Amino acid sequence: MRTGRTMWLIDAAYLFNAQESAGTEYNFDYLKLRLWLEHNGPIDDAWYLNSTQSPPSEDQSGFHAWLQTPVPIGPGLKVSLYKLKQRDFECPHCTRKFSLQMQKGVDVGLATLIVRRADQNQYDNLILSSGDGDLKDALTHARNVCHKRIELCVFRWGISPDLLSLAEKVYWIDDFSVQVEKQIT
Repeated sequence: MRTGRTMWLIDAAYLFNAQESAGTEYNFDYLKLRLWLEHNGPIDDAWYLNSTQSPPSEDQSGFHAWLQTPVPIGPGLKVSLYKLKQRDFECPHCTRKFSLQMQKGVDVGLATLIVRRADQNQYDNLILSSGDGDLKDALTHARNVCHKRIELCVFRWGISPDLLSLAEKVYWIDDFSVQVEKQIT
């Protein structure tokens, strides 16, 4: 059972892409996942960070509104959205040009929340749902300088060994995926 104040940070693109490790048609439910995590103690502050097209679609806007709905109706997350950035590429073999929209800013947003809130002593425990090894320095600061307890809530796919080495506890969503699966209506 964790003690003290707990903050949960979510890299939405990571969870969306990594959930396939539980099955190709698998989708998890944010409310069920939060309630499952809270069996080990309450979550006091929870953030969902993602990139989205500008403006977001009507479906995306509805989903983001639901994410902010307090428990028990929704997961009660603070939503922080960044604009997708267009990046241009050229094929080295045929010189054909193409563009992709890419997530930008989420890792910086996560790192900022980890470090700033640790420095301000706004949490004792951090639950991180991200596989991004670029967060290693922020987590190291939170753990070693600010003495925060680090937990991961992740899928087995796409997780950096650097993050695993810093975590005191890892919740492998693959192991309890049935309990947090989204029911399609």
